[in-house]
Amino acid sequence: MIIVNVKENESIEKALKRFKKKFERTGVLKELRSRTFYEKPSISRRTEKLKAAYRQKMYADENY
Repeated sequence: MIIVNVKENESIEKALKRFKKKFERTGVLKELRSRTFYEKPSISRRTEKLKAAYRQKMYADENY
């Protein structure tokens, strides 16, 4: 459960923004969207490999 304490003299908009940021970091929506349709294990492994290769390429471009 996500708890956001509203500080004194803090607007509701700022508190809502902090809540949304915390909620985004938990990955609940990402998990929900991934579970809406069945994905074969072979396809999920392939996408993970592609994402890892992309991250590695970006890291290499950034550092070298």
